[in-house]
Amino acid sequence: MSAIAEAFGKIESKFNASAAAGLDVVFQFNVDGETFHLVVADNACKLAEGEHNDPTVTLIMDHATLEEIISGDLNGMQAFMAGRLRTEGDMMLATRLSDLFGI
Repeated sequence: MSAIAEAFGKIESKFNASAAAGLDVVFQFNVDGETFHLVVADNACKLAEGEHNDPTVTLIMDHATLEEIISGDLNGMQAFMAGRLRTEGDMMLATRLSDLFGI
């Protein structure tokens, strides 16, 4: 298992189902050439490797940025403002990651 895959396992384990009420979305992450997506629907979360055919939002970053976000050393807004995180799709949805996963 790659270090990036392990990082996504950590994210999935932090899922807060109560914050997902009414959501049916796909967060896709492109990290150093690896792609994962989290499907959040029916108050559940499922992690999958690879691209989703219709992600709601895609977040693009390097592995170092991902690790800093997961550890709490960097928040997503700081990463975005510093140019270390880019988004495609519903950028406002990306702001929900802290409620859903504590990152």
